Amino acid sequence: MTTAQAADQERHVGAMPVLGLLGAMLSVQVGAAFAKGLFPVLGPEGTTMLRLAIGALMLAVVLRPWKVLPSRKNLPWLAAYGITVCAMNMLFYAALQRIPLGICVALEFTGPLFVATLGSRRLLDLVWVALAVVGIVLLSPFAGVSRGLDPLGVALALAAGACWGLYIIFAQKAGAELGVRTSAYGMAIAAVLALPFGFSAAQPYLTDPHIMAGAAAVGLFSSALPFYLEMLVLARMPAKVYGMLVCLEPAGGALTGFLFLHEKLNLLQCVGVAAVIAAAFGTAVAARRPVSLPA
Repeated sequence: MTTAQAADQERHVGAMPVLGLLGAMLSVQVGAAFAKGLFPVLGPEGTTMLRLAIGALMLAVVLRPWKVLPSRKNLPWLAAYGITVCAMNMLFYAALQRIPLGICVALEFTGPLFVATLGSRRLLDLVWVALAVVGIVLLSPFAGVSRGLDPLGVALALAAGACWGLYIIFAQKAGAELGVRTSAYGMAIAAVLALPFGFSAAQPYLTDPHIMAGAAAVGLFSSALPFYLEMLVLARMPAKVYGMLVCLEPAGGALTGFLFLHEKLNLLQCVGVAAVIAAAFGTAVAARRPVSLPA
């Protein structure tokens, strides 16, 4: 595809792909809101374990990963991918227990942002990194004395962002051979790894229909539905448009937290979220590839 053709495609993106991607992002945030509602009963560890297990089952039904088996050469990359999926989800839910959803998503989003600018020698990319750092500082526990954030929650969200950055690298390596089935394998590996951390918390509620219905909603909205929508979207949307729209995710997290969890942000925190969104948007405009969403 020539540069002119790519530009023409960007100008003529239909409404359905845009709505599909927005639906996928909203689905992820709604899933996180459902997950936070399970924390008082299951804790973040039990919720993570059930989310990964149910998500793995749903992806297995849809993608049938056994039809394409990984080669021995690809196993280390696939294992690394599954480990980062597990760590990313465990850390994100542990952070979500302590800080608001919008702030948690914004802090986590710094991981792929830094990966997107890694190795760049352009001054403009350093500007986006600096803007992201400003956003992180404004979202730090020390920025607002009147309403400080949990320092551990901030650290956990940033650690989840680091795992998201590694996830992008490992997903590209493992996905070169397995394609879309990589997520099904990675989710299954992550579910097995999460068992020792979350099974004891979840085990008493495995026969409780209300708790399991909530866990199924988390698996559906956080994993199966957004991944399915994203697969449909990526075939119909240019990379730059995708990357720019994904930058709205921290704002979606803040809005979802406000509507479903009654979480409010102060002025400094809103500015911090906006700074991270602006940095991610600027990076996406200049980047050749989109930032990948976590499985």
